[in-house]
Amino acid sequence: MSKPDLKIYLAAPRGFCAGVDRAIQIVELALEKYGPPVYVRHEIVHNRFVVEGLKAKGAVFVEELDEIPDTEQPVIFSAHGVPKKVPEAAESRNMFYLDATCPLVSKVHKEAQIHHKRGYDIVLIGHKGHPEVVGTMGQLPDGAVTLIETIEDARALQPKNPDNLAWITQTTLSVDDTSDIIGELKQRFPNITGPHKDDICYATTNRQDAVKAISPKVDAVIVVGAPNSSNSKRLREVAEREGCSKAFLLQRASDIDWTRFDGVEALGITAGASAPEVLVEEMIEAFQSRYSVTVEAVTTAEETIAFNLPRELRA
Repeated sequence: MSKPDLKIYLAAPRGFCAGVDRAIQIVELALEKYGPPVYVRHEIVHNRFVVEGLKAKGAVFVEELDEIPDTEQPVIFSAHGVPKKVPEAAESRNMFYLDATCPLVSKVHKEAQIHHKRGYDIVLIGHKGHPEVVGTMGQLPDGAVTLIETIEDARALQPKNPDNLAWITQTTLSVDDTSDIIGELKQRFPNITGPHKDDICYATTNRQDAVKAISPKVDAVIVVGAPNSSNSKRLREVAEREGCSKAFLLQRASDIDWTRFDGVEALGITAGASAPEVLVEEMIEAFQSRYSVTVEAVTTAEETIAFNLPRELRA
């Protein structure tokens, strides 16, 4: 029996960004140089496949430093960044630690510190409880940063001094939603100070732009990524906002509910910034087993950014 035709539009850029690539390299190189175990505080990136692969090589993942025994082995902080108290606690125990915080998250940390030194009240646009938000707020004393998540929060904000405000953002937000929130803040507080360059990172912006380009062409979109990955969840939302009512966030091909793809003739596929390309290939192969597939890449940007590794791991 002949297979139905399916056109797959493959978004590019997709998948690993420079910060994720660097973080994974840090764990792999630390394992090579120092041998297992290497301890990692929190998932190095939000992807179960990546984490399980590193576990198999000897990485031990913990949520807090007090889960780690006294050791001379490396302790690595995840790409999302950590509150200041974490490296301080590591130093108090004479731990050898490597910081895999994405440099673009570190940039937001520095901005927060500069605003604080200049006496500004700081507004952070982000998602409560996300490790990046916890890490950014943890750069400053309690109460120095006010978190807002929605445009309604921006409308309800009552700062102590409306003329003495600065805003920063999580790096993995929806570009459009964040723009609306910033617009509301600027309208209410015309003297509010923002970053010199947008905090939402290049990779988040590029991946959302690519999804915007494919969504009008397709009947369904699959975002390959983890349910706890902020940037992946935003990609699914962007696809929906661009008119694709069937937009799914899936970790693996085994998660596909085939009944949801009945009648689909054009499919968009992308991947969150912490999803490896092998999972995209797995997804395409799953559709090739049931459909006669043609694949067309839709490229909206070229990425050439790479970040330096910690000095201890450079060849």
